[in-house]
Amino acid sequence: MTPMSHDDSTLGSSAARPGRWDFDALRAGATICLILAIPFSVLGLVVDGVNLLAYFGAVAGFIIGSGSAAWAQQRGTPLTHGLVTAIGTYVVAQAVFVVVRLITDRDVNWFGIVFTLSLVSFAGLVGGYLGSRLQAKGFVPSSRRSTQESG
Repeated sequence: MTPMSHDDSTLGSSAARPGRWDFDALRAGATICLILAIPFSVLGLVVDGVNLLAYFGAVAGFIIGSGSAAWAQQRGTPLTHGLVTAIGTYVVAQAVFVVVRLITDRDVNWFGIVFTLSLVSFAGLVGGYLGSRLQAKGFVPSSRRSTQESG
C-alpha cells in the first residue's frame, strides 16, 4: 500500500469540494469583519466627535476580515473571496442599521450608505490582495498547517 501524498490527504477538506466558494473562509472572514468593523460603526453612531476615527477603524476591520477570508480560501480566488466577504458583511450590517433607523423614525442617509459601500468594496479588494500575497509567500492558516505536516 502506498502512502498518501499531500494531495490525497486533502480529499476530505474544503479544497476538494467542488464549487466556486469556500464557505468556511467566507464565514471566518465575515465573523472577523463583524467583530472588528461593526463596533467602530456603532461607536461612530452613538459618540459625537469620533466619526473619522470610527470610520477608519471600520474600514481597517473590513480589510482585516476580507484579507482573512482571502488568505484562508482554497479555491484560488482570493480577490473574489475578499470582495464578497467585505460587501456581504457590510450589506447585512447596514440592513440592520437601516431597519433600526426606520423603526426609531430617524432619517436614513442613502447616499452615505452607497458611498461607504464603495469604500468597503475597495477595502475588500485590498484585503483580498493582502490575503493573496500571504498565500503566495507560503503562509497558511494553522488549520491547514497540521494537514501539510502530516502529509
